[in-house]
Amino acid sequence: MFAKATVPPRRGRPPIEAAESHAAILDAVYELLLERSVRDLTMEAVAKRAGVGKPTLYKWWPTKAALVLAMFRERIAVALPAPSVGTAEEAIRDAARALIGPLNGHLGKVLSELIAEGQSEPAILRELFDKHIRGHQEADAADIERGKTSGELASDADPELIIDAVFGAIFYRLLFRTSPLTEEFSDKLVTQVFRGARAKAGKAATRSKPRRVKPA
Repeated sequence: MFAKATVPPRRGRPPIEAAESHAAILDAVYELLLERSVRDLTMEAVAKRAGVGKPTLYKWWPTKAALVLAMFRERIAVALPAPSVGTAEEAIRDAARALIGPLNGHLGKVLSELIAEGQSEPAILRELFDKHIRGHQEADAADIERGKTSGELASDADPELIIDAVFGAIFYRLLFRTSPLTEEFSDKLVTQVFRGARAKAGKAATRSKPRRVKPA
């Protein structure tokens, strides 16, 4: 007779327990960052608050920055907006408005601290941009290109410059705290930027005409 096959024991925690530990850790990071900065956060404090051992943290996240970025992604990052059906200006105004509330709260605090940490750890900035900023930038650029196609915006309007002008100004206020971040500010900002990018009636047609040469 054949010997009865035995199933080797599974290593690691059961999936449900692992998921609960994962959630507890990210909750701990979120709560601790309400009390202290990213720089002052320690893996020891996270492990203690979450009720897990430090090896569990390092098993899933090799660095503190990776752990904070994971929490940022799952707990407080702003979701991509639904495709816009309005004008390009309306789409960018809505996108800017959608940032103001979160930037005045926990998202703004953690985001600005991650940007600060990224000055000495460029990998943080790269991941922050690639996973959390790039998608928004691409959606905004698509709206601007749509505005160029429809004739709302000048054919030579540069999506990257328009995005930098609007959202760069918003992040300037976030990082330097020169003035309050308000929806009124973002609305006026978008209006001003699009005033310079808007297509002017007859301008394209005038450019397309050949220059007349005066007879000698």
